[in-house]
Amino acid sequence: MNETIEARVRALLAGIPDPHTGVDLIASGALRALGVDGGRVAVDLLLGYPAAGWSDELKHLVKATLEADPAIAAASVSVSTQIVAHKVQGALAPLPGVKNIIAVASGKGGVGKSTVAANLALALLAEGAAVGVLDADIYGPSQALMLGLAGRPQSPDGKSLEPMRAHGLQAMSIGVLVGDNTPMIWRGPMVTQALQQLLNDTRWQALDYLIIDLPPGTGDIQLTLAQRVPVAGALIVTTPQDIALLDARKALKMFQKVEVPILGIVENMATHVCTACGHEEHVFGEGGGARMAAEYGVTLLGSLPLDIRIREQADGGTPTVAAMPDSDIALRYRDIARRTAARLALQSKNKSIQFPKIVIRES
Repeated sequence: MNETIEARVRALLAGIPDPHTGVDLIASGALRALGVDGGRVAVDLLLGYPAAGWSDELKHLVKATLEADPAIAAASVSVSTQIVAHKVQGALAPLPGVKNIIAVASGKGGVGKSTVAANLALALLAEGAAVGVLDADIYGPSQALMLGLAGRPQSPDGKSLEPMRAHGLQAMSIGVLVGDNTPMIWRGPMVTQALQQLLNDTRWQALDYLIIDLPPGTGDIQLTLAQRVPVAGALIVTTPQDIALLDARKALKMFQKVEVPILGIVENMATHVCTACGHEEHVFGEGGGARMAAEYGVTLLGSLPLDIRIREQADGGTPTVAAMPDSDIALRYRDIARRTAARLALQSKNKSIQFPKIVIRES
């Protein structure tokens, strides 16, 4: 009888899709343990991505689905998360203290990429992950302002840097090492060296995700990132406007060529809602992100509005997810964060991170 109920439970779970991965709970490997005692069942689900804002909803959904079956008298459901390091490009080794690096790129400037990167990091944090942000824009760093970083980083040994702290995030930017009005008049090799030093010489501490905010374009910084930095996945930010989509496609193709998985596309400034009358319109066009996602077979992770509060809060050093955590905009960012991390969770684990083999030899 127990075997019959167990099979029924598995069939019911196979009919529940995870909206963040698009895969059902059985196919995604989310079922960690299943116990059956007569008509009572206990289900233990393990997600590979942070989902603090969704786990209770998932519990209730699974419990209701199981208890609707006449053969199941009662069901108890638990949901937990385990974030692991995932495969990176080529033979690169993971960065110490960092499980997964996610690159946020746009191809074109002015699409709100840095604002998305900052809020994405805060959203992952709100969902339960340990998160850091690296500002890879050496010429025009913005994360120091957006995250409200003040002062200079500490160096305990004169060689490495302690990450700055802001809103629960670990962060590093060239912007905290030079003055606000100091132009970085450097050639390409110096810029790429600065990026590697910021990345490798920062003492990142037990991060699940490090979000790297890339500068616009597909130049030296992007090439260095693709060849020398162990990136688990990339996220492309665009607006619906055709000119922005043109450059976003270039960024997407660049990552594809260097075998960095594309986690998805975020469509920023998708609509504008008038603060005076509430009228909503597509000021930069409509559906561009969805068309691009369909064209390249990647996921549209979500759309974000053109809202004056997002700009004001980023300029003030407290991005929207931290400034208005219960707002509709913050919830959109958190949904995008879950979808991003969930897409990464579907990828292979990094096999270079494992226990060493123990060989016993006779003396």
